[in-house]
Amino acid sequence: MAWDLILWLLTFFIVISLLAVTVYQFVCLADLEIDHINIYDSSARINACVIPEFVIQGTLSAIFLLTWHWFMFLLSVPISYYHIRLYMARKHLIDVTEIFTSLDRDKKYLLVKLGFYLIIFVIVIYRLVETSVTMAMYEEEDYMVHR
Repeated sequence: MAWDLILWLLTFFIVISLLAVTVYQFVCLADLEIDHINIYDSSARINACVIPEFVIQGTLSAIFLLTWHWFMFLLSVPISYYHIRLYMARKHLIDVTEIFTSLDRDKKYLLVKLGFYLIIFVIVIYRLVETSVTMAMYEEEDYMVHR
């Protein structure tokens, strides 16, 4: 039972980091759109976050697969598949020369990804609270029995 709590705490922090990276990328694109940042800085900042985000997302999917949480694994597979597809096609980095032509598409992609991460976040919070309450109830019952 303690391993479940550790798992959900770990996934909670992983999903928080994924949300933060996605919001950061969206803010960089929004700043670029309203001319608060130049093209080179924006693309450099976003490209610096892409590979770590792919690795963290892959790790999250692997954790769900290895711990036999099939629903959560199946929920995170589409994002992982899309990341792998982008990486294999060498389209995972933002090109400085084409950033304005793909700005709307990239923002929509980030909003969809943010929606997926928020759904996963809500489920992880629910499971974390459920595991904590269940663990606390069983510890209280064990304490009363051994007393």
